[in-house]
Amino acid sequence: MNEMTIPPAIPPRLNDLAPGFAARSTAGPITLSAFRGRWVVLFSHPADFTPVCTSEFIALARAAPQFEKLDCALLGLSVDSLNSHIAWIRDIHERFAVKVTFPIVEDAAMVISRAYGMIDSSSESSATVRATYVIDPAGVIRAIVWYPMNVGRSVDELLRLVAAIQTTEREDASTPEGWRPGDALVEQALIAQMDGDDLREGETWYFREKRA
Repeated sequence: MNEMTIPPAIPPRLNDLAPGFAARSTAGPITLSAFRGRWVVLFSHPADFTPVCTSEFIALARAAPQFEKLDCALLGLSVDSLNSHIAWIRDIHERFAVKVTFPIVEDAAMVISRAYGMIDSSSESSATVRATYVIDPAGVIRAIVWYPMNVGRSVDELLRLVAAIQTTEREDASTPEGWRPGDALVEQALIAQMDGDDLREGETWYFREKRA
C-alpha cells in the first residue's frame, strides 16, 4: 500500500501576498496580520543553539533600534519548540549581555516553513534555510533573500535593503549599486533618448541621477 505524499507548497514570489499565520512565539501568541501597517523582516534560522544563528541573533538584537527607526518589525522563526527558543535567548542574554526582544516564532509542525518554502529540500533534517522576507505594510513580499545554512547573513545589508525599498517607493526612483541613505538615486531609463542638451555632464539617456 502506497503512502500518501503531500506535495510541497509553492513558495511565495516577489509581490505576492505573504502567507498569513498564527503561532506561539517568545512574545506570546502572534499573527502576521497584526503587523499590517508596518514593515516586517521575517527570517528563518536552521536551529537554536547553533553558532551562525547565535551570531545573527546577537547582531539583529543590537540593530533592533535601527530597524525600529524604519518602522520595521523583526520576526524570527525556526522549527524548534517555544521552550527551546526561550532557553536559547535567555542563554544569549546571560553569556553575551544581549537581550533579544523581537519575537521568535515556534513552527514545530513546519506549517509556516513549508508555506514559505523555508525547508531545505537537500537537508537530511527539518532545519530551515536562512530565508529572509521583507514584507511591506500591505502584507506584500517586496524582497526575498536566501543564504546557505553555513553562511551568516549581513544585518547591515538587511537594513540597507529595507531603507532602499522604502526610498524607491517614496521617491519613485531606483537605487544604484551600493546605495546608502543620503546617496543619489537614479531615474528609470527612458523609452526615447533625451536630447543631449537635457543631460548633465557624465549622464546618458539610460543612466541619469534623479533631479530634485
